[in-house]
Amino acid sequence: MSVVPAEVLPGSALAVEEPVREAAELGPRARLWPALAAVYRAQLSRARVARIPLLFVATFQSVGIMILMRGVVDGGGEAQAVVAGSAVLVVAFVALNLLAQYFGQLRASGGLDHYATLPVPPAAVVLGAAGAYASFTVPGTVVTAVFGCVLFGLPIAHLWVLIAVIPLAGAALAGLGAACGLLAPRPELATLLGQLGMSAALLLGVLPADRMPEAVRFLRDLLPSTYGVDAFARTFGPHPDWALVLGDLAVCGVVGVVSLAVATWAYRRAAVR
Repeated sequence: MSVVPAEVLPGSALAVEEPVREAAELGPRARLWPALAAVYRAQLSRARVARIPLLFVATFQSVGIMILMRGVVDGGGEAQAVVAGSAVLVVAFVALNLLAQYFGQLRASGGLDHYATLPVPPAAVVLGAAGAYASFTVPGTVVTAVFGCVLFGLPIAHLWVLIAVIPLAGAALAGLGAACGLLAPRPELATLLGQLGMSAALLLGVLPADRMPEAVRFLRDLLPSTYGVDAFARTFGPHPDWALVLGDLAVCGVVGVVSLAVATWAYRRAAVR
């Protein structure tokens, strides 16, 4: 008969307590800016092939609207509003409409689970995707603005203000688009919300505000992209009021921060479900 040492018996008082093995410590979460850069590059590479044809559609749409409005709108302030609104409409088409569709499909297909397994801050996912989609708007917006200036005989000396208009208006619209896609229960509803948002940017941004009823002007003030439109339109005059331009851009920036924060909250909410 074999004798089992008492110290190895599980209930024995002489049992030796084995050292508790600590669980392997997970790697630290990536910092915001490196993670943001990585997500931005990945999204830019992924969306380049699929989104470039749609960017041509957005540019062609805005150019077509300006051609139609050429026979209706007189020169002066109305022409400035049409050109500025058509240029920002390219941003709305990509940053609001397409981003709402993207996040809606990502949520429906379970793609958020992939990002949830990565040590990436939620803000990096939202900001990286929004930045990548907004980057596609730069060529179309510039082409639309230059074509509109030539079509309506407007000066092009201050087109450099698009350097501020595109990212600030794009951030505000991209945050709204991402929030719509993440909060919509179905991808079809996300697509509908994106289309409605782009239609609002078209009607309230391209049409001259002076011809709108008072109630519609109030709705126009609620749409963040219209502040980018006004900021761009103010630069066409011989003596732009830069204080008003900076004020409109500041509103876009504030709304962009708020909308991207809401989109980040919506991402966390959708990722845990």
